[in-house]
Amino acid sequence: MSEPQGTRPGDTESAGATRHLPVLHEPGADDGGGPERPPHPAGEEGGRAGRFWSARRVPAAVVALLLLGLAGLFLYDIVSVRAGRPGMAWRRDLSRQLAERPLDDTWVLVGAGVAAALGLWLILLAVTPGQRHVLPMRRTHADVRAGLDRDAAATALRDRAMEVAGVQSARVRVRRRRAHVRALSHFRELDDVRADLDAVLGDAVRGLGLSRPPSLSVRVRRPGRKG
Repeated sequence: MSEPQGTRPGDTESAGATRHLPVLHEPGADDGGGPERPPHPAGEEGGRAGRFWSARRVPAAVVALLLLGLAGLFLYDIVSVRAGRPGMAWRRDLSRQLAERPLDDTWVLVGAGVAAALGLWLILLAVTPGQRHVLPMRRTHADVRAGLDRDAAATALRDRAMEVAGVQSARVRVRRRRAHVRALSHFRELDDVRADLDAVLGDAVRGLGLSRPPSLSVRVRRPGRKG
């Protein structure tokens, strides 16, 4: 194995010279040699993104534990009966009550209503995304998703509202489809302050980069008299 030769003063490249290395890049990435990657996934016009789905860990864990306990009780009772022992008293009493009570009995209707309400609640949890406090932002890349907390959006809008001349205080509540702004103005005409707030907050809402920017509802009034 040969050793690398040292650099001599007569060499064309000095010891501290920088040698340029070849750059590897994907074909068609910037030279037009291939198809361009879309800025957002197909099926989402304008880069709009859907809401974030909640994991629903607590309801799923509660339902799983209840079903596991109920299945364990019935399995234990079946094994006891198969072993020649009498079944559990509560199961025999429940079977007798279900066989003897008519369908229009009060307790039967109450039990059916509770079971139906529980089933509808579980179906509602399964088909709704949840995460109502997270507002989805526009997607500019297919593999990147971002969301903005509603409280953070409200804080940003309130800070912009306080920059308007004449605004003494402001309260902002951001919902999925509407942002409610309540401001107090201690000088200037209320119509002028409201017009400035509409312009400033409109730009602020567009600057948040939300997939579905909420509409603005601005109200301006004078502060109440003290005492």
